Amino acid sequence: QVQLVESGGGLVQAGGSLRLSCAASGRLFNLSRMAWYRQAPGKQRELVASINSGGFTNYADSVKGRFTISRDNAKNTVYLRMNSLKPEDTAVYYCNTRRPNNDEYWGQGTQVTVSS
Repeated sequence: QVQLVESGGGLVQAGGSLRLSCAASGRLFNLSRMAWYRQAPGKQRELVASINSGGFTNYADSVKGRFTISRDNAKNTVYLRMNSLKPEDTAVYYCNTRRPNNDEYWGQGTQVTVSS
């Protein structure tokens, strides 16, 4: 079993920045794909960014150039740096991991609210 604990959400004004963190328990973090998803009220959960074990990253078009995903394998932690935040970035952000055997786990989510 893997536990993911997110932190770093909060309320920020448009144009501001936040950094989300997700600490993972267990082994094989360095071999696991890590990702951030978000879900706004009334909308489906969507992929924001992902990073695989080799460090290859992928971003949703809506956040390219503003968000950066990174990982620290020594700390079993993945980060999401969010710059130039917009009100439409308001959502609950979820950390996700896909293990080498394709099992997936989710964090509990952290609220990000961007005021205009």
